Amino acid sequence: MPNGLIHDDSLRTHPDGFALRLTIPWYRSLWLSSVTSLELTVDGERVDADDLRVAFGDTVFGLDELPEQSERLWFLQEHPLLIARRADPVALGETHDVVLHGELRLPYMQIAPGQDGGPGMYVPNVVHDVKTLTVVDADAGIPALVSDVTPPPPASDDDPFQLGLTLYSASAEFRAGYFDFDGLLDRVAELGIGPGIEIVASQMVPTYPVVGDDFERTWRAAFDRHGFVASSFGANLDMGRRRDRDMTPDEEFAFSKLMFEGAKKLGFPLVRIQSAQPALLRRLLPIAEELELKLAYEIHAPMGPHAEPILRVRETYAELDSPLLGFVADFSSTMHAMSPTLLRAVRRAGLDDEAVAKLQEIWATDAAMRERQQEFLGYLRGRDFDPGRLGSFAHLAFNMHGHVDPREWADIMPQILHVHAKFYDIDEQGQEPAIDYPELVRVFVEGGYRGFWSSEWEGHAFAELGEVDPLLLVRRQHDLIRASMRAVTAAV
Repeated sequence: MPNGLIHDDSLRTHPDGFALRLTIPWYRSLWLSSVTSLELTVDGERVDADDLRVAFGDTVFGLDELPEQSERLWFLQEHPLLIARRADPVALGETHDVVLHGELRLPYMQIAPGQDGGPGMYVPNVVHDVKTLTVVDADAGIPALVSDVTPPPPASDDDPFQLGLTLYSASAEFRAGYFDFDGLLDRVAELGIGPGIEIVASQMVPTYPVVGDDFERTWRAAFDRHGFVASSFGANLDMGRRRDRDMTPDEEFAFSKLMFEGAKKLGFPLVRIQSAQPALLRRLLPIAEELELKLAYEIHAPMGPHAEPILRVRETYAELDSPLLGFVADFSSTMHAMSPTLLRAVRRAGLDDEAVAKLQEIWATDAAMRERQQEFLGYLRGRDFDPGRLGSFAHLAFNMHGHVDPREWADIMPQILHVHAKFYDIDEQGQEPAIDYPELVRVFVEGGYRGFWSSEWEGHAFAELGEVDPLLLVRRQHDLIRASMRAVTAAV
């Protein structure tokens, strides 16, 4: 996802001086307490922190108040104003050089738990926007979308998998306001994608972690209108919601229980869980049984079914011995090459042909993910290239691209309850150039899997907004999966 707090149309007039229309620099909603710092420089002059405020409509916070706002959700589609006090307010049409540095922490991505009641360590998200902006009075327009699309072939009773998508595939477009929730589902139906619909609750539900009655009404009306089927409810666990300490075990349980109740309210049969800690699972399993929900822990790059953390989860599952417990298989784990979309992004960030070749060479080795990352960073420094120019890409290139053998999925096939059919590109031949979909289809058909394959385009982690239409790509990926399924079943 484009990692920016501001964009070309962000600078606005304001009676106090000027304002910047902010965009949350992540794929999901975050608690306002997640914002750890904002620093602004305009035309080479640093704006004092006391002269900055963040306004959500009529509700205004000073920067020093943000750490306490663990109950205030910054919803993905909200665009608060960063208001700067200035003696001479800016006027329409003026141009100014703006540098906005922001640091956030991701409250569900814990690096290490807190000690002695203190806060833990969490994955940071550092944003450094350097832009020359012109003062405008309106948001940029929404581009026209392609509607002339050939209808998909009808589903067959002989198809082993049901197809669908996670709305996460359109994260950047939803965040930018191309669609409201209703409009996003209408677009999915227009392109003939479905019937399965998966959501990440922290991304789509405005009252997260609670599923409100208004959202339920919108959801059910759209499902009745389009004949969709609820497939998977993505639940996070925001252990670092508060800045002063981690969640207690009781708070983790209560937060997760809210997620489960929301999933049931919307008619989901399965929750993608984030934590498989034994003590928490023991408490949650009776809730899942009462609500008739399956719980699936995601196996995601760079790990595969035999990674040490996954083996520990498998041991917990064996101990609890419940048919409700299983896994989500994410195909980012089983890639044979690096995504062309990622390679385009690192080229935009300044890597030359030699560095791109070296990146791919290091990625393909069998070293641990962190070792490969450190080797590449050392290579860049040896060439006097600041790794900071790559932003998060230096980490994501290794963390989001695993190269486990696709055949390993067969070892846990009875416990795979849902599939994230992760992809980044569909080439001119209709293939995913970095993920062997015909082979994955063969492994899952022969393994007896008969659930949903939920298309998950994650190119928004690397692509610029508007570079592609992700839902058109999902439709093309469905064509690939469908053709691969029918080729395998015809050969049996």
